[in-house]
Amino acid sequence: MRAKKFLAMAIALGLAVGATAMPTLAADKKTFVFGDTTFNAENEEADINPQNTYAGWACIRYGVGETLFRYSDTMEIEPWIAKEYENIDELTWKITLNDGVVFSNGRACDGEAVKESLEALVANHERAAGDLCIDTIEADGNTVTIKTTEPKPALINYLSDPYGCIIDMQAGVSDDGIVIGTGPYVATELVTDDHVNLVKNENYWNGDVNVDEITVRTISDGDTLAMALQAGEINAAYGMAYASYPLFENDDFTFTSTATSRAFYAWMNFESPVTSDPAVRKAIAMGIDKDSFVSVLLNGYGYPAVGAFPDTFSFGGQNLTTESYDPDGAKKVLEEAGWVDSDGDGIREKELNAIRVMSGQMVSGVIIDISGKDTDLLMELNKFGLPFVVFGTTAGELAADSVEADDYNGAYQAAEYLYSCGHRKIGFVHGGMESVYSQRRLRGIRKALEHNGIELEEKYIFYKDLFLYCCYISVHIFKRKRFINIYSSNRCVRLN
Repeated sequence: MRAKKFLAMAIALGLAVGATAMPTLAADKKTFVFGDTTFNAENEEADINPQNTYAGWACIRYGVGETLFRYSDTMEIEPWIAKEYENIDELTWKITLNDGVVFSNGRACDGEAVKESLEALVANHERAAGDLCIDTIEADGNTVTIKTTEPKPALINYLSDPYGCIIDMQAGVSDDGIVIGTGPYVATELVTDDHVNLVKNENYWNGDVNVDEITVRTISDGDTLAMALQAGEINAAYGMAYASYPLFENDDFTFTSTATSRAFYAWMNFESPVTSDPAVRKAIAMGIDKDSFVSVLLNGYGYPAVGAFPDTFSFGGQNLTTESYDPDGAKKVLEEAGWVDSDGDGIREKELNAIRVMSGQMVSGVIIDISGKDTDLLMELNKFGLPFVVFGTTAGELAADSVEADDYNGAYQAAEYLYSCGHRKIGFVHGGMESVYSQRRLRGIRKALEHNGIELEEKYIFYKDLFLYCCYISVHIFKRKRFINIYSSNRCVRLN
């Protein structure tokens, strides 16, 4: 009878794998050969010593070591070597171990053994020491009390990291990186970048061990791994290239996987003058085609994520909302936020951002034309210490030179000119009297007409928000009243 092969795969977009397979049947024992692309020194898994860089992943993956707690398939913390824990205060944690836990050499894994292992861990593993911040550890029978140097609400989570595999420090670590753990397998031979041989732990404390011998082969090249599985040289594979998956999508092979927190993601720099703008971040999110990313780049082996964690987690993506792929909508968001391509070079720019960029490029000064309401620009220039001259408005309370139109005298002279041409019905169209320009111009017109004995009637003063359209309407209003000339207070509108 032909045994069905099992293909264990690591899906980079949020899927990690447990390798379960039908072993090869021999006369009196079951053996299993496992190919792995990740078990190598380049991947910082030179051996199975959990206190050496990231080798804890190999230790736990191959069943040699176990941690006090572990993550379930839904990323919830659950007991393993430990039975329970109590957070006594913000610095103190009491952990109670399961009864009957033993290392593969028969030594009891009690509180003292756990204390020795954790003390060696923080002494040898910089990342673990920084995560755990352990001050003292006390052991009493099957309990361990840990005090930290600072509050560590995620201490139990950190103890579930593969570097937290509990190993027998009295047995030590062999020259080739073999350790004694509490897991279902015992390492008998290890050659970095080549293989590790495992036999079942006859003293395993947590149930039967079904396979007698396992060989883990380092096959770092994904294509070579696929060929080895096809040729029957290995029973299962971990870390195969996506392009090889179709070769095994048939009844002879089984894929096993589970969702984890591993994902492709992008960070946005909140300190950047560009991506600190929420509109830019929203537009970027709307411009990423996640569906095509998964279907094309990942060949469909994954799914578009909403958040950092899968929907299967209680704190996963189902609790969040995100932007849909909408390039046209992204352009609109940018335009509404003032990010426009003003010079046709394909790059959207914003005045405030341009000022920040100039401040870092040793610009000596700035001549700036802004509306009276854009005081943020002036404040930004002043903040960066850039000398500037403003035209079209004043610099307000800021100490800066400005060149501006003489609105009062300009309006006065325009009204005088119209009067001198024989016109007596003169109207005024403005864009809002909150504008100082409109106020000055209205005063100038009134003064000129008063000087000539004419009163500017309120019914001839028109406010319109959309200048071009409304001035067009106003022209018709004036024509019906037989007005010949109109003075507009908006510099964008020129009427004759």
